[in-house]
Amino acid sequence: MKFSVLIAHYNNAEYFKDLHRSLLSQTWNNWEAVILDDGSHSEEKEAVEKLIAGDERFRFYENDENYGVGITKAKLIELASGQICGFVDPDDAILPTAIEKSVEIFKNDNKTVLTYSRFVTCDENLKPVAPFRAARQVPNHDMLFFNYPIQIAHFVNFRKEVYESTEKMNPELKIAEDQDLYLKMYEKGKVKFINEANYLYRKHEGGISQNDNKKKSYEFWGKVIYDAMKRRNINIINGKKVPEKFTTEEEIFTLLDYQNGIKFRILKKLKSLFQNW
Repeated sequence: MKFSVLIAHYNNAEYFKDLHRSLLSQTWNNWEAVILDDGSHSEEKEAVEKLIAGDERFRFYENDENYGVGITKAKLIELASGQICGFVDPDDAILPTAIEKSVEIFKNDNKTVLTYSRFVTCDENLKPVAPFRAARQVPNHDMLFFNYPIQIAHFVNFRKEVYESTEKMNPELKIAEDQDLYLKMYEKGKVKFINEANYLYRKHEGGISQNDNKKKSYEFWGKVIYDAMKRRNINIINGKKVPEKFTTEEEIFTLLDYQNGIKFRILKKLKSLFQNW
């Protein structure tokens, strides 16, 4: 089973060195790394190309201009030749068994469409700081599951064949494209949590998800959840009507406030523990 590591690159050549090393250390050998550069400076592109030169497992492509993550990540999936795909940001890294742990699940259970694990927050030098403790197994086949609050997070991998049967990634998304992907895959089969930290998430000033885009991220996330409600033909949530048209993210998250309650969280956890795999 071939695994495609999908990398949307934009001016991250220096940090990419750590990701490159982590890929070379993988215990699963049947993998490729597909890199799509989204309008980086010429010296940044040249640095990446020089690093991967001579290794046929790495394939490098370029957008003709800066399109953003929605278009770039959608293109990356199209370029992938593996049965299983997983995104890794160019400034992060994965641990040696990360790919193998995921592939084994897909090999042994053809009903699993997506896997995810824990990630570890790291400093700028990729030194571990703290694990993401909220990650845990989510209940499967729940029409009211919207990954809110977030539990599905890095390292997320999915079956390309199943992805092709969805509406696919929304290329218009500038942020929250990952949440869009997770919810669409969730609707197609089982998701499985790997209770290990397999992903190193680097925090630094230049990180896209760590800067002024946080408010925008919240807005896009609200729209992604609203689109999922419409796909699932959900009209009422917890006694409240789902709006006919999307207006603001606050309106959507207000519908889901009850999912942050202690009682709901306990019931969800119990459902996850005793679900029939």
